[in-house]
Amino acid sequence: MTELANEIINRFGSKNVSEVPVGEGEVPLLRIVIESKPPVFLLMTNGLNDFTMTVPGPEVGREHNEIYFCVPSYWDLDAVENPNMNWVYYWIQRLAKHVITKNSWFGPGHTMACGNPFQNLSELSKCNHFFLNNPMLLSEELTPFKIEEKTIYFLAIIPMFEDEMDYKQGKGTQKLIKKFVANGVTEKIDDYRCTVLRSKWRSSK
Repeated sequence: MTELANEIINRFGSKNVSEVPVGEGEVPLLRIVIESKPPVFLLMTNGLNDFTMTVPGPEVGREHNEIYFCVPSYWDLDAVENPNMNWVYYWIQRLAKHVITKNSWFGPGHTMACGNPFQNLSELSKCNHFFLNNPMLLSEELTPFKIEEKTIYFLAIIPMFEDEMDYKQGKGTQKLIKKFVANGVTEKIDDYRCTVLRSKWRSSK
């Protein structure tokens, strides 16, 4: 177990934390059960924090991150052949490898398209972009960890629609977050949610 995994176990209990088998060259992953009501599952990188991100001046201190998906309890993360669920494994690896290979950085408000040209995540989910943000639903559970000299932050990967991406670019990150909060959207994946934007915004583009 990594130092991060041990800290996660201390916080959530050994029975709720397990390592996920990954292929050679892939970023290690953890599966975490959060015993909320209803419970949720996390698929989280386990070692992305080893990469020191080169962050701009205002973000100094946030060089070390782990990213995660939050999935509902009705999902079966063992259903690796189910395309409506297994996309989280592909995309968490792709996002983690992107920041390392590009020597880039992730912070709250960053976005990424799902492919070029972008594609829907699955037959159920019509989202085709990702929005990275501080924990929302799990803001209390996933406060930063201090390990030796490093402070490790957690960034939620939130699926979003194309028009939400357009709104963020036009109106800014904080206004999009306000839309999410007003509509009860958090990092917990909801295959059936609709865009938080009204037709007025979409028709005015």
